[in-house]
Amino acid sequence: MADVHTPAPRTARTFGAIRTRVARSSGIDRNVAAASGAVFLVGLGEELWKKFLPKYLESLGASVPIVGLFGTAEDFFDAVYQYPGGWVADHWGRQRAFLLFLAVAATGYLVYLFSPSWPFLFLGLALVMVWQSMGSPAIFATVGDALPKERRAMGFTVQSILKRIPIVISPVIGGAIMKSQGLQAGIRTGLVITLLLVGITIPLLLAINLLVIPHDTVRMRGVWNSFHPTLKRLLVSDITIRTCEGMADIFVVLYVTNVTGITIARYGVLVAVQIATAIAVYLPSARLADRLGRKPFVIATFLFFALYPISVVLAHSFASLVLAFVIGGLREIGEPSRKAMIVDFGEPHLRARTVGLYYLVRSLSITPASAIGGLLWRIRPEVPFLIAGLIGLGGTILFAATVADERHAA
Repeated sequence: MADVHTPAPRTARTFGAIRTRVARSSGIDRNVAAASGAVFLVGLGEELWKKFLPKYLESLGASVPIVGLFGTAEDFFDAVYQYPGGWVADHWGRQRAFLLFLAVAATGYLVYLFSPSWPFLFLGLALVMVWQSMGSPAIFATVGDALPKERRAMGFTVQSILKRIPIVISPVIGGAIMKSQGLQAGIRTGLVITLLLVGITIPLLLAINLLVIPHDTVRMRGVWNSFHPTLKRLLVSDITIRTCEGMADIFVVLYVTNVTGITIARYGVLVAVQIATAIAVYLPSARLADRLGRKPFVIATFLFFALYPISVVLAHSFASLVLAFVIGGLREIGEPSRKAMIVDFGEPHLRARTVGLYYLVRSLSITPASAIGGLLWRIRPEVPFLIAGLIGLGGTILFAATVADERHAA
């Protein structure tokens, strides 16, 4: 039984032809190409304003602890939405799940657009996070459904590149818009553009055609019991590393602009440098991972997660910040390998729920990190970054010591 039984509209057929040509040239399944294209288009809009939300909160009267609480709320929604997203994707089918998640997120963009004060942004966040967090298990499951094991790392590489290209382009454009129109007006212009891109995304989602997974009676405990021991050990290390990320990342824009004195527009350039670095290392690292195994590249990713916040506070000029953001980009060197490991160890009929439960546990565990970072900022702005770096180094050592290479996993 397929998700779609009716002929696709003309626009969808046009997108389908483009998608098929890209898929053939890259060796990626057309469903993976369509889902990745949808992520690309929505990201193209979101990244116009997403990196600047802490400054937007500040402009609407929020204090630094409130900004930290916003980051904690983001982690909380990211946690609690993951498993329901996996359940919907497994029971309703990938296509219907994507369309539902996009519709809810579009409602959140409208809330952001018309928010008169910072508390409304928390409501908007609850809706906007549906696309990112509920949609994540559906993306993982689409790659797992459509590609054999030996091609999944490359599938995640293509998806990751398409997800991050907007982060190179859009923050620079968004920063320029805000410089021209002012922060609040610029963010609202970006939100209008995002809503227009949502409309363009719908035909791509309508072109996804994967089998609906049969209903079953497996509950959350059964999904957890299906976890491979190696997957559980990966999860523990991942929680440690994402605590490092959560404690510092949301404050980077505040540190760079308020402490180092870099303008919003130049911050957009730094973000572009970071993501361009990530994109540059994706393909070669994926090819090497196929030959050498995935573990060395995940270790490298975790190490760069630890070094990034430390390098930010050690930077005192734009040139040194460029180097710090290159380190931030290198955090992605092993991300496709890590994602492929998660999918590899998931049972096919539980694939989306396995991903959802993994990210539920991970994100719920790190939920306090941003709020703690906000409190540490009040001691000195450098403190959350330095403590985050130490936690990241601990997580790197933990992964290296406890997680076997996938070729030798027991």
